[in-house]
Amino acid sequence: MSKSKKLGLNTICTHVGEVKDEQFKGAVSPIYLSSSYEYLDVEIKRYPRYFNTPNQEFLAKKIATLEHTEAAMIFGSGMAAISTMFLAFLKQGDHLVVQNTLYGGTVNFIKEEFPKYGIEYTFTNGYTVEDFEAVTQRNTKLIHIETPSNPLLTITDIAAIAKFGKSKGILTSMDNTFASPINQTPMDLGIDMVMHSATKYFGGHSDICAGAVASTTEHVERIWNVGKNLGGSLSDMTVWMLERSMKTLGLRVKAQTKNALKLAKWLHKHPKVSKVYYPGLKSHPEYALAKSQMRGFGAMLSFELVADLDAQQFQKSLQLIKSSMSLAGVESTVVSPHLTSHALLTQKERDAVGISDQLVRFSVGIEDVKDLKRDINQAIKNSK
Repeated sequence: MSKSKKLGLNTICTHVGEVKDEQFKGAVSPIYLSSSYEYLDVEIKRYPRYFNTPNQEFLAKKIATLEHTEAAMIFGSGMAAISTMFLAFLKQGDHLVVQNTLYGGTVNFIKEEFPKYGIEYTFTNGYTVEDFEAVTQRNTKLIHIETPSNPLLTITDIAAIAKFGKSKGILTSMDNTFASPINQTPMDLGIDMVMHSATKYFGGHSDICAGAVASTTEHVERIWNVGKNLGGSLSDMTVWMLERSMKTLGLRVKAQTKNALKLAKWLHKHPKVSKVYYPGLKSHPEYALAKSQMRGFGAMLSFELVADLDAQQFQKSLQLIKSSMSLAGVESTVVSPHLTSHALLTQKERDAVGISDQLVRFSVGIEDVKDLKRDINQAIKNSK
């Protein structure tokens, strides 16, 4: 770790976590597709479900280095990562405090699965440290946050939540998917565990489904003990693709972040857009906080179309920007959260957190900004 920390960001993305091809000296990591390994007289008994094949083991080092942690694990999806993390640290009778502005899949997992395990939970009324303090109980064992949040890009004070957790002896975890370690490293601000949907920026090309958790060696070992039983491991072919994709993580995310800021400022002034949610805008209520804890404001934003436009027709009219379920690929995509990520919530629940039918989540890609603006304008003209 000490040696890796001295390396530049793009050097880490390119070289840390490579599997050396000692036999043929190839320029890229070889793929180890074996599902069965020698077990006699070996230091490590390798097995895919144990998250320790050569490709799995070495990619985890890249993720840990980027997140400034001691260790990491990769999973078959972001939900496999977060569910395993929750179940590793919560048991019957324990209580979770969770931010109310959160990815819908995480919300659904908590509401559907926690009652089966006898795990209690409370969603906050907001995303300030005071909101978390108000609902903390004597049996609270974990606080989970997401910042920037999906899809409204709310910003939570990471250091304040981490400090509060430590003062009460409560572990803290955070979903860092939207920012990625290029723009934000929560462990530096005191958070105990960080998770990702690696399907998103880590993969970056809309062709990988994966998840990741990064933390101390002690915490990761505890997560591993549960993970090996749940079986949420990732195939080595996908691991290899993910390692390849992460070599350009810094270049991609920085380019996307630059584009997003330009588009957010443009949309903010657009007559057919009633509101823009992006922490890089000075009009954002947590702009100063975002600036203090992020190196860049990220490549995700959301905006609300004016009432006389049809949000679905707008998406159907786009010619360059794709209407797509996921996010964070090199190509720009849009989606209606009320029909996708938050479709499992009731209308009342969506209204409570501000997710309207006019809301469009925009994952900004690496295209030329002028082309994206042109596409949005023509789609708006065809959406009345």
